[in-house]
Amino acid sequence: MKKTILICDDEEGIRESLRLIFEKDYELLFAANGNEAIDALKKNNADIAIMDIKMPRIDGIETMRKLKEIKSDLKILVTSGYKSVETAKEAINAGASDYMVKPFDRGEIFNAVKKLS
Repeated sequence: MKKTILICDDEEGIRESLRLIFEKDYELLFAANGNEAIDALKKNNADIAIMDIKMPRIDGIETMRKLKEIKSDLKILVTSGYKSVETAKEAINAGASDYMVKPFDRGEIFNAVKKLS
């Protein structure tokens, strides 16, 4: 049975790129913001989330905390366009399993997700 990835990013291009990378090997759920991600996880099971940090309204850190309340064993890969040790630490403290800076290489993100599944 395929694992399910919840992809949450406010940029449609990123969501589409991730769809192309993962659609053959995983079931996919998509969210354009934190509230959509929370709703998606309440309605569907997901094993892994790929979460952008910088999003409008509710940011990735707050979204992660809420996702972990819904499903404590959810594995979360955080992506950010900003290379910041402080942000990476905050993400890990909020429950992220891994942290990756955009732009990422197709193989790099696929392998990072594979390690989490």
